[in-house]
Amino acid sequence: MKKYSALIFILALFSCEGNKDILLPKADKTIVADVQEHSPIYIFFKIEGKDTIADVNRKNSIVSTNWIFNIDKRLPLRLVILELIKLQEKKEKSMHKNEAAENFFSYANDVKKTMAFLPFTKVKYTLAKPKTGVIVYFAKNNIVLVDGVEVKKAELANYLGNISKDNSENINFCLDKNCNYDTYIKNEIIIWDLKLASSSLNSFLTRFVY
Repeated sequence: MKKYSALIFILALFSCEGNKDILLPKADKTIVADVQEHSPIYIFFKIEGKDTIADVNRKNSIVSTNWIFNIDKRLPLRLVILELIKLQEKKEKSMHKNEAAENFFSYANDVKKTMAFLPFTKVKYTLAKPKTGVIVYFAKNNIVLVDGVEVKKAELANYLGNISKDNSENINFCLDKNCNYDTYIKNEIIIWDLKLASSSLNSFLTRFVY
């Protein structure tokens, strides 16, 4: 629950489960540099026969604290999302929850060589395709489609900015369930940047995964 420096946190992450390692996603920018009063949740990459398993360990988590999700970047998003939904619901329904406590993804800033964190407390995941609105789809092959039209990631903010204000509340951010978690975090940081440039909030509270 105490404040950790980046170095201490990395050591705790990779030694907490003995010979179990988590390969964290990497990105070139930091959204949040430090999280205090937190509990860790680990989701390991595991192979059983021919199957890939998301192996969850939340035994040290405390509902009243901020939760930091340390998730292996090799896991497919379809497995990660199922666990995120269950853990979010469990925390939300707890009698001991703290309304001020938040949820964060951990990742590594590979430019600064430090730990970084991405908040997602209010984000809700839906395992379906939206039926209305503009669809912004982050595909597995690292392209973005806006209503079926390919848009470069560097041009996405301007492209969406040209959409009429009447549609701005109905932009749906959608994710390929077969992409890996590393790709997901990079895409989530892009969405975070779009959020900062937008006056709309509703569009950023749901992720459609299919």
